[in-house]
Amino acid sequence: MSICSDNWIIEKCLKEKMIEPFVDKQVRFENGEKIISYGVSSYGYDIRVSNQFQIFTNVYGSIVDPKQFDTKSLVKIEDDVCVIPPNSFALAITLEYFRIPENVLTICVGKSTYARCGIIVNVTPFEPGWEGYAVLEISNTTPLPAKIYAGEGIAQVLFFEGKEKCLYTYAARNGKYHRQMTLTLPLL
Repeated sequence: MSICSDNWIIEKCLKEKMIEPFVDKQVRFENGEKIISYGVSSYGYDIRVSNQFQIFTNVYGSIVDPKQFDTKSLVKIEDDVCVIPPNSFALAITLEYFRIPENVLTICVGKSTYARCGIIVNVTPFEPGWEGYAVLEISNTTPLPAKIYAGEGIAQVLFFEGKEKCLYTYAARNGKYHRQMTLTLPLL
């Protein structure tokens, strides 16, 4: 299994619509203003966060339980900027829709701009055959409020192509997050 280059990413996106919308270069400015970059890079793709966020709150004294998730533990926000409280956590969704080839696995890592501010982005691997919008887990590890900018870069997806197809793709296993179109909360 080897990492895939910008040439491979561009070809897959243009021919197979692996990422939509797709940007075939790094975008660092919009309307003359500096932004947190997004688009294709040397060996990855910098994804953007949408303007849909859900921030954890302890107002109702809920316990976070992945088997019995209480939606009252989240506050929905739809805005160009999301402020995550100190030592807190938000969920968000990408602007990009992904169609992962059957012999490809991705790993997603945070961008250094946010990481250097104590903001950690966690995303589970996009498995072979998975498609949908990716849900992002964004942690503010600092004792201060932290801003997240919608429509700008948030993390980088790295693509690894296997020498052969796996026996069972995410789609073939009827993965519970396959073709997710919205910010999907934990499912059993």
